[in-house]
Amino acid sequence: MKRKIRIKDIAQMAGVSVGTVDRILHNRGNVSESARIAVETVLKKVDYKPNIHISGLSLKRKYKVVITTPNIMKGEYWESIHAGISYALEEFENIRVQCLVYTYNQYDIYSCREIFDRVAETDADAVIIGATFKEESVRLSKQLEEKEIPYIFVDSPLENSSPLAFFTSDHYVCGYLVAKLITSIIPSGSDIGMLQAVRIGDQSANTSILRKQGFNDYLQEKNIGNNVQRISFTAMEPEKFDHQLTDFFQRQQNIGGVVVLNSRGGIVADYFAKNGIHDIKLVCLDLTAPNVRGLKEGYIDFLIGQEPEHQGFLAMKTLIEYLIYRKPVKVENFTQLDILTKETIGYYNQFNFMS
Repeated sequence: MKRKIRIKDIAQMAGVSVGTVDRILHNRGNVSESARIAVETVLKKVDYKPNIHISGLSLKRKYKVVITTPNIMKGEYWESIHAGISYALEEFENIRVQCLVYTYNQYDIYSCREIFDRVAETDADAVIIGATFKEESVRLSKQLEEKEIPYIFVDSPLENSSPLAFFTSDHYVCGYLVAKLITSIIPSGSDIGMLQAVRIGDQSANTSILRKQGFNDYLQEKNIGNNVQRISFTAMEPEKFDHQLTDFFQRQQNIGGVVVLNSRGGIVADYFAKNGIHDIKLVCLDLTAPNVRGLKEGYIDFLIGQEPEHQGFLAMKTLIEYLIYRKPVKVENFTQLDILTKETIGYYNQFNFMS
C-alpha cells in the first residue's frame, strides 16, 4: 500500500518548516515566494490530496459568500461578471452556497463606501469584490483581513492588499493596446478624443488609471505626436451626453479618433449613428450589448474583450474549492485580451473559455 504523504514529509522535501507548509495549504499568513514555489512544486510532484474526512465535513456545511460589485445592468459589463459566477455555482450545485449580493453606483464614491461598510459587517465565509474606488476597496480588504475572511478581487488587482487571489485582465496592457490600435488607423496629425467619466467624489476608477498610464506610455515610447483631448461624460446625467459630445466636436475640429477606456463606448457609437458620423475612428472596451451593436454597424473599429465571464467563473470556483478542500491558490490570474472586429464578432461566444 502506498504510504500517505504527510505535511511533515512535504516540509522535508521542500526544505521548509511544517508551519510554512500549513500556512500555504490553508492560505494563512505571509510566506516568501521561494517557499511557496518549493512547496507547490512538491505538492504537484506527490499529487497531494486533502484530508478526505475534512472534505466530507466541509461538504455538509453551508457557506455564505458575499459578492459586491458595481450595479448590474442588462447587457453591460458587470452582468457578465455575475453570469460567470452563476455558471460556477451551477457547476457546484451539490455544494450549499448562500450568495449575498451588494451592488453600488460605480460613479459615486459615497454609494461605494456605504455598501462596503455593510459588507464589512456581514458574517461571511468569503467575499468577491469588484473594486472601482481604490481607497475604499483597500479599506474593505483590511477590515476583512482583520476578521480573517478570505476575499477575491475581480476586474482589478489592488496594491496594499492581500487577497486570496485576483482575476482580471492586464489593464495597463489594455491601455497600451488601445493606443497602438487607434494610432494605426488615424491620420498622424489628427487629435484623439478620450472619453472620461465624471465621478462623484472626484476619483477615477482604478482600472481607468492603469489603462490611461498604458495608453500614454505607448505614445511616449513610440514618439507619437497625436494630441489627446479629454471628453467629459456625466454618467449620472446621460441625457446631457449628446449635448456634451456636440459641444466637444464643435470646439475640436481635428479629431481623427476617439478611445473609450471603460465599457461605455456604445454611447459614442450611438451618437455617431444618430449624426451620420463615419470619418472618426473609434476603439472601445468590453462586449456589452451597445458596444457589440456599434461594432456590427461599423461605428466601432476595434473592440477589446476582457473575458468578464471567465473572471467571475474562476473567482467563485476558486472560492468554493478553497473553502471545501483548502487547495493552494495562485494569487495572480490574468485573463486574455481579445481584439474583435465587425468581421469576427459573429464567431465570439461569451463562454468560449469553457471550450
